[in-house]
Amino acid sequence: MALNRTQAARLARALRELRESSWPDQELTQAQLAKALSADGRVAPATLSSWESTTTPKTPSAARITSYARFFCTARSLEGEPHLIPEDQLAPAELDHYRELESDLLELFHPEDRKVQRTFQFEAGPVIVICPTAPTDLQGPLGDIQDPNFTKMRQYGDLDALIEIYGHLRAENPTLDVFHRLTSDVVSDDFSSHVILLGGIGWNKVTRRFQKAIDQVPITQTAVDDLETGEVFRVDDGGKPNFFYPEYEDLGDGKELIVDVGYVARLRNPFKVNRTLTICNGIHSRGVFGAVRCLTDASVREENEKYLADRFPDGEFAMVVRVPVVTNETLSPDLQNPDALLYEWAPKDAQR
Repeated sequence: MALNRTQAARLARALRELRESSWPDQELTQAQLAKALSADGRVAPATLSSWESTTTPKTPSAARITSYARFFCTARSLEGEPHLIPEDQLAPAELDHYRELESDLLELFHPEDRKVQRTFQFEAGPVIVICPTAPTDLQGPLGDIQDPNFTKMRQYGDLDALIEIYGHLRAENPTLDVFHRLTSDVVSDDFSSHVILLGGIGWNKVTRRFQKAIDQVPITQTAVDDLETGEVFRVDDGGKPNFFYPEYEDLGDGKELIVDVGYVARLRNPFKVNRTLTICNGIHSRGVFGAVRCLTDASVREENEKYLADRFPDGEFAMVVRVPVVTNETLSPDLQNPDALLYEWAPKDAQR
């Protein structure tokens, strides 16, 4: 099975990082490595360069992947001129490292053999979904605690998103405790759980608190004067800030929302590093729902999870996505479609 471009680029990054980072105190050029690997058949420097290219990657053979592992398993490969040490001359510790490197690289070479971890699967609990509180004037009389027919769920904003994600979480994690909380009901222990945030800074004050805590992420949500119905997403990525707005169709007697903007992120919980923070946010409720459905909708979730596993092998990411709205139906973003992706970020980007 041939690697797609994202998978090939992931392998290329790994090969380049091996050359540049294995022995940081000693420079190893592509030409030197190509000459060393030529012991198993000639490799031109230009060919090796194409193996390391993340823009136009060429995938080496499995045999060449094995040669990489054998070269980088021991610093003795640099003694004298860089050279490839025969396998039967490796020391036991070097041989163990060789097998480990070979396994890691071949896993990138055969990504279909790698089990994809679902975003909403957790090994331990509890899992807390923190939900926005709808403004009082939007809750209706049943949201009033004094009403004899008081219904607490009427106080929740982004209720469609909550129902969708809560059922999915229970199905994916049948043995774990899964809770949902309004921001007013959150207690300190909740911040040490696997946290899932629904909704934006307008209705969910906890989202605003987490946004400050993950300031390394260049995506923020902010209020602007030219949009009264929600807060837009702003990306600060080294240049002029980029703002993402919803799209409307002019119907003559009014406007209809045709594209909302969603924000999906999976990061370490800044308040408990061995737990996760997942954000499903949007400019409007359509965007929040689309962000959730991106990873729960059976029609797209398998391919979307594969995309995330290939694109973000460390499991941490943040992305801004287009959420189409067609005849008042919110469509689930397909991450395989480049038009769906407005911006992507991973923690390693902050280290550049």
